[in-house]
Amino acid sequence: MKKKAEKTILKILNKNKNFFLYLILIIFISGSAGIFGGFLACERFFQLKTTDLNRFQNISNEEDPLESKSTSNFLEKEDQSVIKIVRKNSPAVVSIIITKEIAQLDSFFNDPFFNQFYIGQEAQKKNGPETREIGQGSGFIIDSNGYIITNKHVVNDKNANYTVMLNDGEKIEATILARDLFLDIAVLKIEKKDLPTIRLGDSDKLDVGQTVIAIGNSLGEFSNTVSKGIISGLKREVEAGNSLGQTEILEEVIQTDAAINPGNSGGPLFDLQGNVIGVNVAMAQGAENIAFTIPINQIKDVYKSVKENGRIVRPYLGIRYLIINEKIKESNGLIVGYGALIVRGNSRNELAIIPGSPAEKAGLLEYDIILEIDDEEITQNNGLSKIIGKKKVGDEIILKVLSKGSEKTLKTILREADF
Repeated sequence: MKKKAEKTILKILNKNKNFFLYLILIIFISGSAGIFGGFLACERFFQLKTTDLNRFQNISNEEDPLESKSTSNFLEKEDQSVIKIVRKNSPAVVSIIITKEIAQLDSFFNDPFFNQFYIGQEAQKKNGPETREIGQGSGFIIDSNGYIITNKHVVNDKNANYTVMLNDGEKIEATILARDLFLDIAVLKIEKKDLPTIRLGDSDKLDVGQTVIAIGNSLGEFSNTVSKGIISGLKREVEAGNSLGQTEILEEVIQTDAAINPGNSGGPLFDLQGNVIGVNVAMAQGAENIAFTIPINQIKDVYKSVKENGRIVRPYLGIRYLIINEKIKESNGLIVGYGALIVRGNSRNELAIIPGSPAEKAGLLEYDIILEIDDEEITQNNGLSKIIGKKKVGDEIILKVLSKGSEKTLKTILREADF
């Protein structure tokens, strides 16, 4: 029995000399076939695990399906696309500097700390006004002859002066050609030729989840800041407000998680083909990565009108309103889940119905709900501004209205908006 075991051991040693050198000593000392059998079992177990380990190592050296060359190449190509887009379009993205004459303050109020609380106190001025920078925003060149798109709220102060700073640092005084009464859009012009421009895309062909790139003057300090994200939602309706309590309803805007900060307002949002698909307009306070962009297709007609007429020629109805959905219906006890509810803004100056407007002449009242215009229902996907935008100045429209619980039909003629 022992000799047979010895022969077997010698065969094993010939194959595994280094590993089993110490095993043979134990086996001879024990003289137990049972122990020997146990070590044989251990040896098989070790070989099995070694084989598995080798197989595992071989697999680990192979391409991970999730980190394959194709995936790596895709990510590399996307990165290269982003870099290319940024390099190509950054020269056409501008910073807009807002300056204004402000009264100088006397005595210890000249201290910048106190000035931030007392700017504009006429009783304190002694040395005459001084020009100060009071804000910054972003914009982009849409025409090589100096036409620039930005947000209306960036250039809303008619008593301020506006300077465009180009990508190379050159500063040029800007003229405000038009401020859109309904969209948060303005058109500026600087006197310079052969400027770099941005190619316009088609915001009607966007998909949720596609990659987008924002460029702008972030925080008014970091010009041409780049951020990347995705389209998080389409055709959103949001109520945007400023520090003065003024609000406006933005319809059918794009929601994105690309980082948009104060100072980015008016800057472009690009797709991965390098086309501008929107103008960044607002971010959600108290939340992360929720920002909104005005679709570029809403802006094309505005720019065209300004270039052809020197102003925005657009019909308007003349109301402030809220688009109704099922949630608003339930929370407010309304009897319909669609339409435009006529409501005033947050401040006293933001009336529900603009005096002298087609809406007032039609007899519309605050809290009326406009259900249809020319038999076209008003919904979140087919907003009032979209329907009116398809009309022309001088068109007569028929309104189906829910007023004080009863339906009625009203008529009015659309007028050119007074900007």
